[in-house]
Amino acid sequence: MLTIEPHKVITRDVKPALAAYIRDALDLLRIEPVPDEGAVHDVRVLMKKCRAAMKLLSLQTDEEIYKREYEVFRETSCVLSTLRDTTVHRKTLKELRKNHPRVFAALQGEEKLAILMKRQLLPEEPSPAVRADLQRIILMLDKAGYRLRFRNMEKLDNKLIFREIEGTYNKVRDRYLTCRNNPKAEYLHEFRKRAKDFLYQLWFFRPANPVHVKSLEKRLDALTQNLGRYNDLAQLIRALEYRYVPGGDNSKMDELVVLIRHAQDRYLARAWPSAYRIFYPSRSLGELIGIK
Repeated sequence: MLTIEPHKVITRDVKPALAAYIRDALDLLRIEPVPDEGAVHDVRVLMKKCRAAMKLLSLQTDEEIYKREYEVFRETSCVLSTLRDTTVHRKTLKELRKNHPRVFAALQGEEKLAILMKRQLLPEEPSPAVRADLQRIILMLDKAGYRLRFRNMEKLDNKLIFREIEGTYNKVRDRYLTCRNNPKAEYLHEFRKRAKDFLYQLWFFRPANPVHVKSLEKRLDALTQNLGRYNDLAQLIRALEYRYVPGGDNSKMDELVVLIRHAQDRYLARAWPSAYRIFYPSRSLGELIGIK
């Protein structure tokens, strides 16, 4: 293990990374006549990376400036969430149907299921309200990028940046322990979101120990992917508005949901071992990323 004091840890510069995230997001948002499903997804990921990067600077940024820029990135994601369709539900259901055709054949005529499996594309010509929202977030990001150009980030304190990612790591561990002891869907979802923050922040620390950190990023990405698939299934059950009624006459839907629960169990079974190795209670961040 490398022996490096926190303030001497080599990190990537945050300012050019933030500028690139904003620039790439603006390029995607300006797709005419409206960003497609892939572009919407990619912009939301870029906004998550922006927020994770901003958190690394919170101890070295004026509170008002921090809140203003963070809100721009959060608001952009919120606006884009209204443009999403049921693509994830549809893809998940198609995969389940492929593996369990008998169950789906028995569910012909289920209205909610039919609606979720129907492809609903984003409109070729966006409504005036959608276009106005897009123009608003484009303007917001433009201004955020412009302000960033004139911010002096040449003398950032690496010790404070390390303290921030250490705080992120400890928060993720708390979320891990919470949902490991009580694996409710909302706790698992929060664990995944905070683990994504940690993943995106780790990228800035890759120069400190490239092989070790890249390996950790790969494991974290697989962990969040498994938690993401679990959450997709949880949201699908919610979208189906399913409620188990003892002695009810909805046995076919009961069977479908049991199959969904089985799939959730598989994703959690893949996630827990890796989550333990990364977030077990006595582990330090320095040990985890290969520095001491």
